[in-house]
Parts: sequence; structure tokens; C-alpha cells
Amino acid sequence: MKSPVKILPISPVVTAFLPWGALFLSNFIPEEKIEEIKNAADIVEVVSDYVLLKKTGKNYSGLCPFHAEKDASFTVSPAKQIFHCFGCNTGGNVFNFLIRHDGVSFPEAVRLIARRYGIDLPERKMSQAMREQISEREKLLAINRMAMDYYHWNLLHESYGKQATAYLQKRAMEPSIIERFKLGYARNTWDGLLNYLQNKRVPIELIEKAGLVIPRKSGTGYYDRFRERIVFPIYNLNKQVVGFGGRVLDASLPKYLNSPETPVYSKGKLLYGLYLARNKCRETRTVYIVEGYFDLLALHQYGVENAGATLGTALTTEHIHMIKGFAEKVILVFDADDAGIQASLRSVGIFIEKGMQARVMLLPKGHDPDSFMRKYGLEAFKAIAAKSRSVITFIMESAQKKYGLSVDGKMRIIEELKIPLASIQDTVTRNGYIKEVWERLGVKEYDIQEKVDEAAAEIQKADKAHRNRPTGHFQQKNHLKRPLKETAGKQATGTRLEQQILAMMLQYPEILSDIIQDRVLDHFVTETLKTLGELILSMKNEKDRSVSNLISIVDDDEKRNILASLSIKEEMWNRKDCRKVITKFTQNSPLRYSISLTEQIKAAEKDNNQDLLFKLLQEKQNIAVSDERQKQELSE
Repeated sequence: MKSPVKILPISPVVTAFLPWGALFLSNFIPEEKIEEIKNAADIVEVVSDYVLLKKTGKNYSGLCPFHAEKDASFTVSPAKQIFHCFGCNTGGNVFNFLIRHDGVSFPEAVRLIARRYGIDLPERKMSQAMREQISEREKLLAINRMAMDYYHWNLLHESYGKQATAYLQKRAMEPSIIERFKLGYARNTWDGLLNYLQNKRVPIELIEKAGLVIPRKSGTGYYDRFRERIVFPIYNLNKQVVGFGGRVLDASLPKYLNSPETPVYSKGKLLYGLYLARNKCRETRTVYIVEGYFDLLALHQYGVENAGATLGTALTTEHIHMIKGFAEKVILVFDADDAGIQASLRSVGIFIEKGMQARVMLLPKGHDPDSFMRKYGLEAFKAIAAKSRSVITFIMESAQKKYGLSVDGKMRIIEELKIPLASIQDTVTRNGYIKEVWERLGVKEYDIQEKVDEAAAEIQKADKAHRNRPTGHFQQKNHLKRPLKETAGKQATGTRLEQQILAMMLQYPEILSDIIQDRVLDHFVTETLKTLGELILSMKNEKDRSVSNLISIVDDDEKRNILASLSIKEEMWNRKDCRKVITKFTQNSPLRYSISLTEQIKAAEKDNNQDLLFKLLQEKQNIAVSDERQKQELSE
């Protein structure tokens, strides 16, 4: 029998609630501290929390989290501490990754990395002006953290939490699970949390925006959203509290209540408990998906720690995209009732479409994961998991049970299977399933193949229309041009050579003195590349010239992406090859003659040769017009 819940002593961290303003660190983080944090961070470790990376030579690769793709084009360089996607041309350093992926501000990204690596940031008393500069997102996250502490304190309180504690004891929840998941209790009051937060001078507008209170119908105030419920804090992958779930202690309705959609909470993009499960998911390459809070807690309590739970919604594309960051196989764990089966059918097609291995595990009738674990234990759960069925087999068996094997029933089964089958990218696997279908149904293989081919054509057409469409928390802005843009028939050799020279400067700094001596950058026609070249030359030492540092300095995404793109490819540069590139570039440069012309003009001015000076100036004007026309063509 599991040990009962103990009344834990009230934590001083909980009772010593900080004032509202003191929850924030200054946005003005010293440059030397940012440098310390960046140097301490390992970009491979950070990115691995979101992307399943595999070693490929010196670098690591995986599926890009910023656009939909089926072949890995996303690369992370541990040596250079940068990432770059060859599919969507997104790149940057460890801070840029978090900013893009999670939609956080730069100071917030710095703080997340600092917290991860145990680096203290100085706390400062904040003025009103400084508070106003803090992003709304950071304020909402701070409010949620305060609410979590309040609910958790209620649960641990010897008097306030007595009823909730008895309920958790009845469900055999261990103290370690309660503490690990920071379970709480919302008391049976209308304004307990509201009064607590307002006493801390938290603005009511932000409390409402966090989804913690609801306006009274009378229009004369607010009341707590969660009352007389066990409270489950919901974390994102950065271990930040973004929302809450609540369950009643009796048979009242609604049984479960979740936070509404807020600027920091979207149930279609989160899985409960996944932030605690990801390391085990990465170790086992497998994740179990369940439907409820207590189902998830039961799995963790009995040793199945590679598990997450949906938040009252069917699995979404965003869920799958997130799971693919640290698991290769998903086992969907559902109740054996009709609702559980239908929930499975709604979601399994997404896994096939995204090329992820997924299996379906149905528990015995009358049991959910929580009750099953409490009655039968871990080994029985593993035994059923070992017999889980592939999603195609599961859909086929469910459809057969639903429609029967009449002629009409067989046609309906094929209709239900054609899109999932067409979504399988591997031809051998797809043909194997098609064979299983025609053997089971007694239908000609050609008829099934024809239906699947039709569906495949539809999918291919849809993929073409949406290829490289940005996904996830960070949406690429439409106005951002792809760096190193190729324009058919108009991409000048000079521009390609400019890219090569910039890559050479980044990867072989020994050539920088030649770049200066030969005035190579004077020949550049692409202003962005020239600016980056000048930035590299302005750095006085090798540490400052590191691509990770340069990415921190530049002021826009296009330049960061260019630096990452030109640095991520390893090229074996030597002085001889570098000189060849420089010579080829300067000799074919459209500005070569212009530079010589400028020197001739200076000589004519010195000699006071007015006739020659007029001719040279006229020629320079013609060259300037021609150069401007070329720049316009390259930018089209």
C-alpha cells in the first residue's frame, strides 16, 4: 500500500512571498555578464531540449523546429556555438534560438540560459519606468508563479489543505509526486487568490489576462476562476508556469477546468508533465501520451517517467512537432471505451503524416491509466505496451468493427485508410500495409493502390502549397528576405564570390590582412555583405571575431542568418586558395576600373588638367549609373 500524503512543513520560500516588483531582474544585464552566460552555455544541450539531434561529423543535425520538413536540414555546431537551417535559412546563437522558438525577449532568453547553468544575475530595485519596460509575457509568467506558490501553500497548510489532502490520499498520490509537480489547492472562497495578488500590488488587468480571475456579471469586480479544486500547474519546456488545471473533490461539474487561452498558454501547443519527462523520453526514444492529469501522475509515480498528457484537446500538429524533438516513437494510451477509441482515431493520422512511429495501447475495459496502475502495477502495464498495435493496424481493426465486411463496409474501410496509408513516406512500409489490407478484406490490391495513389497526389499537392511554411511559437515575419537569395539568371558571379570571401574571413582569419591590404571590401556591391565584412575587420581579436559573438552584435535577422549560413559549412581554407578567390574576385569586379578611375581623377586634379578631369568624371558618372542598375537587378 502506498504511503499516505504527509502534511509537510510550510516552506519559507512559499511564505516569504516577494513583492510584485522584486520578482524581476533588471532588463539591463551588463555586457560582461551576458558574455559569461553565453560562454557557459552549450548550444547542443539547449537545442536538444527541443530537437532530437544526431551526430553527423563534427556537427549535429535534426528536423528544423521553425518550418515543416521531413528530411533533416537543421544543423548545430558545438565548435562555433551556432545553429543554421539550410531549408529556411534561419540561424543564430543560443539566445537567438530561444527567442525564435519560444517567442521570448532577449533579456528573458539570457535569464533562461543563466538559470539553466546556475549563473546568478544581480537583482536591482526597479523604478516605475523600468517596470513598464518589462514585457507583458514576463509579467504574466511571474503572476502565474505567484499563483502556483499560493495554491501549493494552501495544499500544504494543515487546516486549509485538510480536505484536499484527504482526497489525494484516497487516490494514493505520494508526497514526492505532489512536491515534484507542485500540486496545489484552490480554497472554497470567491476571492482568495484575487486578494492575495492585489495585496502584492499586481494590476487587476494582468491578473485577468493571466486567466486567473473572471469579471462578475454585474460588472462590479472579479472572482477567482479556480475554487475548491485540486490545482495542477502547467509548465512549458522552459519550466515556466503558463497555466493551470483544476479538478473538483466531488462529483460536481465541470469535473475539470483549465486556464483559458492567454498570451502564454495555448493548450494545443503544450503537454502536461512533458518538461519533466523529456530526459527519459530522450533516453528511451519513446513517449507515452495519456489524456488526464491523474493518469500522467500515476505513470510517473509507478516509474513510467517518459510520459505526457493532453490538456483536454486532441493531439495537434504542434504537439507532434514538439514530441519529435526528443522521441522517435509514441505510444498512445487510451481507455477502452468508445470515447477513447474515437480520440485515438482523431489523432493517429497526424503521426503518420509527420513520419513518426506511433502505436496505440488500449487498456482493459473499465480502466484508465490511473486505475490500472493502482490495481495491476508497472509490469502489467509494460506487458500491454509490448502488445501495442501500429496506428494503421489499429485504424483497420477499428474500421472493420465499425463497418463490417459487407461490400459497402469494405469500401468504407478503404476510404478511411487511404489518407493514412498515403501519408507513409517509406514505400516498402506502405506496400506492406497495403498487402495487409487486401489480405484482410479480400479486395484486389490494384483497387486499394489506386485509392492510395489518389490520396498521395492530394497530399503532394498540399505539401507543395505549404512547403517551408513556418510553424511553432515563432513565426518568421513575411518582410524578412531569405539571405543569400538566388535569382535565376540575375545572380552575379561577383555576389557569389562575395559570399565566398565572407565565409573565408569567418573561417580563415589569417587572410584578413590581405583583405585589408587589397581593399577587397571596396569591390563589394552587396551592401549587407560589405557591412558584415567591415564588422569582421573591426574586431581586434579572435574571440571577438567568433561567429557566436558576431551574431550577438548584428542588429537584424537577415545578417544573423547570413553569418550562420556562411559559418556552418566547414571548408578547408589555406592561403593559396584564399589568394585565388581574392584575385578572381578583384580582377572580375565591376568596381575594379572605378577604383583605378578614382586614382586617375585625383592625379588630374593635382596636375590641374581640366580636360582630362572632365572626361574622367563623365566616365565615373556612367559607371555609377551602371552599378546602380546592377544592384536593382540583384535585389529583384
